[in-house]
Amino acid sequence: MSTQQYILRRRDTVQETEQAWLLYVTQTQYSEEWNSSPHTHDCTELFLVTGGHGLLHVGNTVVPVTADDFIIVNGGVPHTETSDPGDPMRYVVLGVEGLETHSDPDGYTILHRFSDQRHAAACMRMLLQEAEAAQPGYEAVCHSLLQVILLLLRRREAAVLQPVVPCSKSSRECSLVRRYIDSHFKENLTLEQLASMANLSKYYLVHAFQKEYGLSPIRYLTRRRIEESRFLLSETDHSLTHIARVLGFSSLSYFSQSFRRIEGISPREYRQRTRGCQ
Repeated sequence: MSTQQYILRRRDTVQETEQAWLLYVTQTQYSEEWNSSPHTHDCTELFLVTGGHGLLHVGNTVVPVTADDFIIVNGGVPHTETSDPGDPMRYVVLGVEGLETHSDPDGYTILHRFSDQRHAAACMRMLLQEAEAAQPGYEAVCHSLLQVILLLLRRREAAVLQPVVPCSKSSRECSLVRRYIDSHFKENLTLEQLASMANLSKYYLVHAFQKEYGLSPIRYLTRRRIEESRFLLSETDHSLTHIARVLGFSSLSYFSQSFRRIEGISPREYRQRTRGCQ
């Protein structure tokens, strides 16, 4: 999977009419190592499929999606996407706080076609371009474009959107760090880097993250890497050394120790069991 993510800073002062806030913009394209494991996010995600086609999995529901479809998935709703390898799916995702859809009891909405679809898609692409270029004032432009997109979506009755009360400041900062780890877990991340990104001290970040998620940021990073390694062990023929390297482990030995501590067996044993080998 090829992914680029742009995280936007939250403004301290906002207009009363603006109830939804843009947290991040992500651009993703299918690759052979796409991990289609169900996952959740703390915020609502708004997808625009920009190319290819595939399937959206939400709970027990599977829905075909293709280029120009809009998808809204509420925070906390397990979901994943699978792509047709012959026509790789590409999409842009906006992480939005303070908003959710309630047009479907399962916590998602898919708009295959609607009257202002072309204009909303144009705004989505412009927002991505602004985030990529990061010129002065780009964050204000991105937030304004989000408001336009939401107004266009609200014209479509099926896309019922409602405001939700945002989480506390400490929860927002921990959520920011968690999302960053989820998108960059293959990189050489340090506690100092994560704390600096969230504008927190290392001590406060560890304490708040532990309170929010039940483990430290570095332990969460390790678990995220192990989660990805399970997919690579069961679905690819990559060597253990290659898997350890691409997932950011400093050595094969450290990868094996971490895997055994979390899973209770070695990576090699896990691969044998999942493939039905003796």
